[in-house]
This record gives sequence, C-alpha cells and structure tokens, in this order.
Amino acid sequence: MTTVDGLPAGLQGVVVADTRVGDVRGEEGFYHYRQYSAVELAERRTFEDVWHLLLEGELPGAADRAAFADRARPLRTLPPAVLRELPAIAAAGERASPLDALRTAVSLLAADLGLRPTLDAGPDELRGDALRVTAAVPTLIAALWRLRSGREPVAPHPALATAANYLYMLHGEEPDPAHARAVEQYLITTVDHGFNSSTFTARVIASTGADLGAAVVGAMGALSGPLHGGAPSRALDMLDAIGTPDRAAAWVRTAVERGDRIMGFGHRVYRTEDPRSRLLRGIAQELGGERVAFATEVERTVLDVLAEHKPGRGLSTNVEFYAGVVMDACGIPRELFTPTFTASRVVGWCAHVLEQASANRLIRPAARYVGPPPPQPVPAA
Repeated sequence: MTTVDGLPAGLQGVVVADTRVGDVRGEEGFYHYRQYSAVELAERRTFEDVWHLLLEGELPGAADRAAFADRARPLRTLPPAVLRELPAIAAAGERASPLDALRTAVSLLAADLGLRPTLDAGPDELRGDALRVTAAVPTLIAALWRLRSGREPVAPHPALATAANYLYMLHGEEPDPAHARAVEQYLITTVDHGFNSSTFTARVIASTGADLGAAVVGAMGALSGPLHGGAPSRALDMLDAIGTPDRAAAWVRTAVERGDRIMGFGHRVYRTEDPRSRLLRGIAQELGGERVAFATEVERTVLDVLAEHKPGRGLSTNVEFYAGVVMDACGIPRELFTPTFTASRVVGWCAHVLEQASANRLIRPAARYVGPPPPQPVPAA
C-alpha cells in the first residue's frame, strides 16, 4: 500500500536519518547495537556492558565496567521528593495501567532532576541525564507495582546487577541466578531495534530541543500501544485462552479463519525468523516447566496453520511470544511485561536522543491535504 508520491504507508523502509546506534536487517533476520550482533551480546555480555555500549559508544573493559557500575549504582536510588509522591501516583492504579503510572513518575523525576532542554545542554550533561533516567526507571517500576499492591517499596540492592536488582526490588528477596540471567538476556535483546515507533517518537521530541525526560515520556506513550510494546501479555493471554494442547489446532484455525491477529507471530520488519525469538525460545527451554512445553507446542501448531492458510507469507514467531513466557517463568507479573520492556528500551531511546541532539535538525515532515478544496465560503452562524 502506498500513499503520497509512492511512499509506503506508515513510512515503512523510508530512511529518515543516519544513525550509529544500531540497525535491523529484516531480510537476513539480523540486528545489531553499534557494530555488534545484539544476539551475541545477549549471549556473551551483561546488561551493564550493553548499557555502556549504547550511551558511551563502546564496550567497556574491566576498568571502565567497574567505573560505570560505580556511577550508575547510586542513581538507582530515587530522589526523596519523587519517592514521596509515588504512593499518590500508584493510588491511581484502578484507572491507570502500570505504564501510565510510570509515565507520570518519569515526568516527575525529570522535573526533580532539573533536566534542561537538549538544545541548551552539552554532550556530557546529556549523557549524565541519560544515565540518571535509565538507572532510575527499573526502581520506579518496582516501587509503583509494590505500592499498587499495598506493600512498601524495596530499596535497590547495592551488590546486585541491574536484572537481579530488578527482581529483588519486585519481590524483596534475591532471585534465582538462572532467573536473573534469563531476565538480563531478555533486557539485552530489547534495548534497541531500529527506528521503531517509540524510538522515532523520542527522536522527534528531542529534535524540538525538549529535555531528555520529555522524549522518554513521549516514547513510552508510543510503546503503550498493543501493536508495539503491549504484545507479550497478549501472547500469554492467547495461551490461556487455548488452555490445553488438544485445543490448540482448532482454536488457532478458527482465529485465522476469522481474520484475527495472532499475537506473537509475524513482524513488520523481519521476513525470516525473529532472531530475538530464537534466543528467547532457547532461554525458555532452559528454564523449563509446563507452560514452556505448552508454548512450544502451540508455536508449532500456529506456524503449521499459518503456513496452510497464508502460504508464501513467511510468518514466523516474533519476540513477544517467548518474551511473555520467559518473564512469566521468572516471576514478573503480566501487567509489568510492557514496563519491563521499557526498563531496557529506555537505554536505546536515550542513545537516540543523544545522537539526535549531537547534530540536530527539527523533524518536520509535510502532509498532503485531501479534504474538500479550499477556500470555501464560511457559512453564516
């Protein structure tokens, strides 16, 4: 489907900027952060290493890794003024989702930190802003969730790495190392993914000269849509709806024949298997359990039915399907799937904000008017 002057609907494939942050090569089933395979980074490195790579531009050596951890660790603790307001934000939980609450909390954090417009801040100041915001987001998610469920927040653990600390702040006890590593690998796989909707939103906002917090909050708004960040929980909902393995084929066939969207399958960019799905499938199988076995069986059934009903479409499992399975196996509540995605993707957003600010030009595309021809006479009141 095309729109104006032959451009594809949704700007799919249209190059709008140069970037050094990373890219997605959908035809090959490959994506990367800087010059490194994202999947290989998830297999061989820590979240902190990738965090450093995105914000500082290079993988850290031992000394840089320690220095970066020392800088980030105290920034996980929330400012007192922000912490005081979190109960009121969490109390709106009946009317707001956890991601809604997080957006409000990040706005408050940015104001409390006094983040200046990107137009006025230099590179070092912006990197400092990015580190403060990215360090605080997991703490905000965990604190708001515990307050929403009537429990006190758990302060960050000074000795735990990001993923383990996130699980610790959610549940109040040090996590199983296998769960911590599984969540860490999930977080690494979702740090960045090309010019997706939320990343592009962050860059558009940054291009206006707004502060980094505004760009992050805007990106979170884009992420809230079920076609972007909301799919992992919906994929798990699908497994619940199917219920048992013997119902899978009939359920999937009926859904496909009705034209329903099968959450967790197909991707806007990939024309082969989503490499993130392949990695997360392996992680899920290492964790094991009945739900993992059930998910694997449902995946096979869905792919068979899609191949039968949509031949030639090349629809494969995407990241959302096994993301939900892995997070569920590690004890992350379903309502926190999208906020957990945010805890990693905020690093990518901030890397793009820094890049946009380094050579900024206001992003201001044009639209073609297709309404009634003007000027028409204005009718009397």
